[in-house]
Formats: sequence, C-alpha cells, structure tokens
Amino acid sequence: MADVKDIVKVAVDAYHGNVEKYSVGQSMELLRQALVDANGGSTVLDYRRIRDGKCNGLFSIVEEILERTAVEGLQGDEFFNALVDFRNLAEGDKNLFEVEDNILYVVAEAADGTQGIRRQRLGGVTETSIPTSMKYVKIYEELNRVLSGRVDFNRFISTVSESMRQRLLNDIYTLWTGATEKDFGGTTYFPTAGSYNEDELLELVSHVEAAAGGKPATIIGTKKALRKLKESIQSDGAKDELHNMGYYGSFYGTPCVAVPQRHKVGSTDFVMDDDTITVIAGDDKPIKVVYEGNPIVIPGNPLDNADLTQEYLYGEKYGLGIVLAGGNAGVGRYEMTE
Repeated sequence: MADVKDIVKVAVDAYHGNVEKYSVGQSMELLRQALVDANGGSTVLDYRRIRDGKCNGLFSIVEEILERTAVEGLQGDEFFNALVDFRNLAEGDKNLFEVEDNILYVVAEAADGTQGIRRQRLGGVTETSIPTSMKYVKIYEELNRVLSGRVDFNRFISTVSESMRQRLLNDIYTLWTGATEKDFGGTTYFPTAGSYNEDELLELVSHVEAAAGGKPATIIGTKKALRKLKESIQSDGAKDELHNMGYYGSFYGTPCVAVPQRHKVGSTDFVMDDDTITVIAGDDKPIKVVYEGNPIVIPGNPLDNADLTQEYLYGEKYGLGIVLAGGNAGVGRYEMTE
C-alpha cells in the first residue's frame, strides 16, 4: 500500500480538483485501492474484522483526509484569512493565549547624569484559553460503497467535510456577529452610528489605526454594506471594482474585505447585518479557532440497527473565541442608519 501521507495528499488534491500525477479517475481508483488494502484486501466491511483490529490503518486514512478537507475549505477565503487564526494542538497541550495589558510608560525628563526617576512596573499579561468540545456527524453505508467502487470517493469526503464545515461556519458567524465591546477584551473600541458619512468613517479608521500603534486598518462587511462606502471622488478603477466584485475594494487606501452572507440555521434570514461594517487594525487575527487532538471515526455495530446498516461516527474537537492583543490592536464598528 502507498504511504498514508501520499494517499491523503492525493485525496485532498482530488477533492479540490488539483490533480497532478493522476487524473481524477485515477486518483479515485488509487484511494479506493488504498482503502481496500487497509481493509485486508476485501471490498466488504466485516464488523468482526473491525472489532478484532484486522483493518489496521483503514479509518486513520479517512480521519486524516476529513480533517484536512474540512478546514482547508475555509483557509483560502479572504474573509477567513483576514479574521480567523486556525491552530492545532495535541490533546492536553497548553491552550493559552497571552494578551498584554494596554498601557504606556511615562517618559521622564532629567538632567544629564541623573537616574533618580520613578520606577514603573512592566505591564501585566492576561492569559485566556479557548474552551473546546467534540462535534460529531454520523453517516451510514457510504464507506461500504466506496470500497466496492459504487461511489466516488469525493462523494464520501465531501458529505462529511461539508457538514463539519457548515457547523464551523455557523459557529464563527455567530461569534463575530454577536461580539460586543466586552468580547474584544482590553482592545480600544470605537463605536459609531448614524447615516453614512465619509468624514466620520475616515475618522473612525484613523482612531482604530492610532489605537493599534499606526498599523493599517481593514474594513470588513457584507457586499451590500461595503457598497455604501462610496467615495466622493469616483475613479474608473472604483467603478470597475463595483461592477466586477459588487463592492468597493478600498476606501481611500484602506482595503475592504467582503464577508460572504449566510442564512441563519433553519431560516432564510441573513446572519450578517448589511448596515454595519467593522474596522480592525493590529497584528493578530481576532477569531481564534483551536483544534485539539485528532479526529476520530468510530464504526457502529450493524446488529444494533434494524436494517443491519453500518454506521460511522466522525468527530473532531474544536473551540473558538475572540482574542486580541490589547495595546497593539484597535476595533471600530459603524452602524449605518438610513
């Protein structure tokens, strides 16, 4: 059997449509054969063989592929690149983020040769952790069909990966839309509300950048919200951006990042407010997503089901929160009323 790392790479590449050494069809056959080899050369899953540990490596391959495809599906997005910091920890590793207190020191004036000035203690550091918990999805029959060649391997990994991806997306959006000044910790926060005013937005950007020690800011909002940021002097480039992207890519030199809109779970209402934009500056990405330990695939007992179907429980452990370095970041929100 091929090396597990090579198998996982082929699976992830095929899932994204980026095949190099093999065609998509060849990739699917390679993956199917690797699973058959791990299953002792059989295309049929035998509960007794699984129970007795005779399918060494079978579920390890599936676990690694699902882990990578679920997370990598988000990391190429501009919104997530700007806001979300993904971290992977081994089970039991120290899950702590250090945030320096937001202080500056008083600079004293003294004569040459004088050092008798007031001492000032180094700023404190606040430690915060991100709680994690298991998230599960349960499927049945799919792996049997993969092994017997009756279903494309992409179908199997996309079904589970997309389920986990949607859950993570909902968690991230819920966290971000519900964030208040308290959630941003010691970060200097600048709320603004009222009808859209170009000068007020420019001032908000300046405040946020100043709070972050001069670091450049980014404006974040939905396409509909960013479309309102019309500059008083319209360039041809800005018109092209609006036509091609649906929003303005920058506001007087400050880059704008569009948040893909989503529906709330179980409804057709949008999650994001189309009348609110967020301005953020600093070195850190504010949303921390922490994956802890390794994902797991647990096969069920077909005798427990009336239809004798084989179940598989896939789970991964993660948590998320907002963490920003107090004195090195600034956040502002502009609620634009009509």
